[in-house]
Amino acid sequence: MTPLRGPGAGGALAVMLAVALAAAAAEDGFAFMPDGGRGLVLRVFGPDPATLADLAALSLDAEGWGVLLAERGADLSEAEAATLAGYLALNLPLPDPAALAGLSPDELASALPPDGKDLAIRHCQFCHGFYSGYLGHDRDVNGWLVVFNSPFHSEIRMSPAERRTFAAYSAANLPIPIEAVPPDLRF
Repeated sequence: MTPLRGPGAGGALAVMLAVALAAAAAEDGFAFMPDGGRGLVLRVFGPDPATLADLAALSLDAEGWGVLLAERGADLSEAEAATLAGYLALNLPLPDPAALAGLSPDELASALPPDGKDLAIRHCQFCHGFYSGYLGHDRDVNGWLVVFNSPFHSEIRMSPAERRTFAAYSAANLPIPIEAVPPDLRF
């Protein structure tokens, strides 16, 4: 397993970036949703571009990522660990991991592939109620993938990797109790 550099002096920067991401999520009204893989990557590994470039070059399955996260002592809930390991397994290695090394901390998150939360916000609330059509459902990964077989969902423009990322995130994090969802997103 490739050792990864720790956040070191970037620790304070990681905290600032996490606060900025949390503020952005709160502003857009979706802070009630659990973080997806991109937010968790930065929280666990920090915003150091060289560390993330090393990370983006790795090719592990979800179990291998789970081992690496445990070795790093990542402070994650079971759902967060499953979300992050699934995201990393489905989206890494990146085609050009070295390209991350030249990015500023603000550019790093947007350079990573969209995560399940991003995809849900982008695609699930325009045709049906966000809670009744998405947040309130309890399905496993296969159950979420089957959703894309229906004619109206098969038209959603997502790559196969994005569909699997969406399904892994949704299986690990849903359902969300209706009381936790803002009233205007419930139905």
